[in-house]
Amino acid sequence: MPYRETFDLPASVRNHLPPHAQEIYLAAFNNAWEEYAAREDREVVAHKVAWAAVKHAYIKIDGGWVRK
Repeated sequence: MPYRETFDLPASVRNHLPPHAQEIYLAAFNNAWEEYAAREDREVVAHKVAWAAVKHAYIKIDGGWVRK
């Protein structure tokens, strides 16, 4: 299901990503959710797309996410 706001994101995302990265995740997830509506595994794919979008703009250093 798409997320309405960053507060609705899974705890694993909210507790580890900075606010801007959470916004990227939310937008990418929701976009992928719509794009892959016909797929049986659309939620799995949407989460993978969202993480890929975050990793495009952020990098994990010493256990924390920082903007590239």
